[in-house]
Amino acid sequence: MESNGNSSCKRPYELGKRLEQMGRTKVAVLSAARIQLETGGMRDFSMESLAKASGVTRQTIHNLFGTRMGVLETLFDQIARDAGMERMREVMMTSDAGAMLDGFIQVFSNFWMKNRLLLKRIHGIAAVDPEFGEAIRARNERRKMGASRVIGHLGDQVRGQTSEMIACLVALTSFEFFDALVESLGKAEAAEQQLPGLIRRAILLDRS
Repeated sequence: MESNGNSSCKRPYELGKRLEQMGRTKVAVLSAARIQLETGGMRDFSMESLAKASGVTRQTIHNLFGTRMGVLETLFDQIARDAGMERMREVMMTSDAGAMLDGFIQVFSNFWMKNRLLLKRIHGIAAVDPEFGEAIRARNERRKMGASRVIGHLGDQVRGQTSEMIACLVALTSFEFFDALVESLGKAEAAEQQLPGLIRRAILLDRS
């Protein structure tokens, strides 16, 4: 009887090739999604347009992401990784309250700065599209949870009631505030540099 060793080796190889192709397809779809959001906004962001732009079928996109919002959620995750959002876990584990605050601010301001055009579009769409709005609200809720941890760690160093200071930190680390600061100062880099001092003066008893 002929050995089936070759076929056994072939199966993992073929699986690896399929996974590799799937990975390339996901990258192509996410790239198309980002371009469409940056240039055309909501009117061009559909399963049909994504399939056409990325050279695959609508069913392929459905298999990979499920829905249009699945594409958006995956795109959010990708740009978060690319902008270093994974550093937030390290920030939340630090024992120094001041360092935690500074790290929290830095992670978000860097994220906003690196993706400002895309996020400006997405926030604009969220104002009129309920699905986009829900995706933004879910991420803002995560930021609020992080802000609550930071303020709790600061303890009696904050200037007011805990709930008020949490709301203040959430507001001052929002994309909307960062974007307005960029418009006022003229440069995203300047906004990133100014933001930590503004927040410290707003919420800490020690304004240094």
